[in-house]
Amino acid sequence: MVSLRSPSAVSVLLRLARQHSNDIHFQYRALQNMASLSNSRGRGKNSYSRGAHPKIAAAAARKVTASSPSSVSSPQVVVLSSLAMSTSSKQVVATLSHRQSQRDRMLRSNTGGVFSQHLRSNGTGRPFSTLSHGSRQQKHEAGVTSPLPQVETPTGDEYISELCNNQKAFKGLETDFPCLTRVKTSGPEPEYDNITKGYKLFSSEQPFSLSLNEGKLPRLDVAYETWGELNEDRSNAVVILAGLSASSHARSSVDNMRPGWWEKFVGPGCAVDTNKFFVICPNNLGGCYGTSGPSSINVLTGKPYGTTFPIIGVVDMVNAIFMLLDHLGIDKLYGSVGSSLGGMLSVQSAVSYPERVGRLITISSCAQSHPSSIAMRYLQRKCIMCDPNWNKGHYYDGPYPKVGMKLAREIATITYRSGPEWNERFGRERISSDPPSLCPTFLIESYLEHQGESFSTKYDPNSLLYMSKAMDMFDIGENYGSLEEGLANVACPVMVIGVQTDILFPIWQQRHLAEALQAAGNEQVTFYELNSMYGHDTFLLDLNGVGAAVKGFLETEQRETGWLTKHKLRHQERKSF
Repeated sequence: MVSLRSPSAVSVLLRLARQHSNDIHFQYRALQNMASLSNSRGRGKNSYSRGAHPKIAAAAARKVTASSPSSVSSPQVVVLSSLAMSTSSKQVVATLSHRQSQRDRMLRSNTGGVFSQHLRSNGTGRPFSTLSHGSRQQKHEAGVTSPLPQVETPTGDEYISELCNNQKAFKGLETDFPCLTRVKTSGPEPEYDNITKGYKLFSSEQPFSLSLNEGKLPRLDVAYETWGELNEDRSNAVVILAGLSASSHARSSVDNMRPGWWEKFVGPGCAVDTNKFFVICPNNLGGCYGTSGPSSINVLTGKPYGTTFPIIGVVDMVNAIFMLLDHLGIDKLYGSVGSSLGGMLSVQSAVSYPERVGRLITISSCAQSHPSSIAMRYLQRKCIMCDPNWNKGHYYDGPYPKVGMKLAREIATITYRSGPEWNERFGRERISSDPPSLCPTFLIESYLEHQGESFSTKYDPNSLLYMSKAMDMFDIGENYGSLEEGLANVACPVMVIGVQTDILFPIWQQRHLAEALQAAGNEQVTFYELNSMYGHDTFLLDLNGVGAAVKGFLETEQRETGWLTKHKLRHQERKSF
């Protein structure tokens, strides 16, 4: 390894100083580094073996002076010339002290000179400043936000050429990263029309009021799909409530033959039997698959809402769904089935409209969002909002924030599956036998990359921001004084399904929900715990476990259930005795 006190190190400082000969701030730093090299430990006769010879720094300064485009009368040329005439460490440090005084005066005045010109001309900004706190405060009060001076750093190739002429001295990593070049930084824009074809659309021209910030939409659209037939008394309707990223396309149909996101769970003889039930699946409010959301056109402006779309809550999504049910002429649901965000919606439906829900199934969900889940969704939102192409949510006519969206999905995927599954599927297996690099080495890394890439253009980033925020805000007890008071409104039989390997909604949250329902007085609560290795995505994959539980709960006649049955049996036993 090459010593930082060697002539090669001074050479690097020299080249950087030449590139920034008009920047007083950088010149001061360069001189300071040169002084450090020349005034290192080991002074005296043997000092040259431990540090750089003073003449090295002097020669370097002469070269910087010669390369400077400034006139001879320029203060910086005078200072550098004095450095060139210095032959000892003391003279170098004295010149450095003079240079520091000059820089400090220019920082205090902040008027004229090379430094202030650089502040006005530099177009880049970074989250740090060389100004004192007082100067920053004065500039902030005056409304001035000048860019800060930046120092260009050499590329890896330049460092290698400067410091590694001797191949035996250093062997590092090549700076070519194929994983970055093979990942598409630009690609096809989201084709929402192709993804969302085949749905029906309910529209309300009346303003739709929201629960947060006194928000209001001038128009409400709800996309939905249906399967099966509604009976004469309209009592066999079952609503399937989707998760964050799902559409209304739960199952294939004549209008859209592509498999739905719950294809194997919905249909004739399936868990949600379309021979018995009229099944409805709406796209949630805030989504991008037909229902009003940030990508929808604001009828008042003729442009997409973007981030002018109001903040929404889970209760607003539920209200939009029951407006759809009013439109369809359905007074009461036979059942409400939801998973993840859909599970929140199912619980909220039975709380907000207790007389209109006959049975409730909530899968991998909760009664109020936990800090751990909020933290993971926050990171996903931050990935999107830190993508420069996000443009504060107004990217519909410009570059798409694909990088942020891809990273957000990769983080989400970690919470959707489980360690046991990944250990079985991938283990520590590597992608190839190539030498290790900073690019993905293991199959699990490649899997995450694929998930992010495939999803990044299928969903609107703004919809992810709004709907994930609604999930964070979810708390059944918020408007009722306590969780038990809120859940006391649920008047129907409830099945709570949880998965032991769920990271996003851990199993204890479903246990807590079931216990809170029972504590609130509901005697018809069934808790179903699955030992599946698929984590949160179990509700999409485990047909035997989830499908059997859903089918059994929907189709079993529950005239007498739970504690009511036990108490009645005991009463009958006492009476016969």
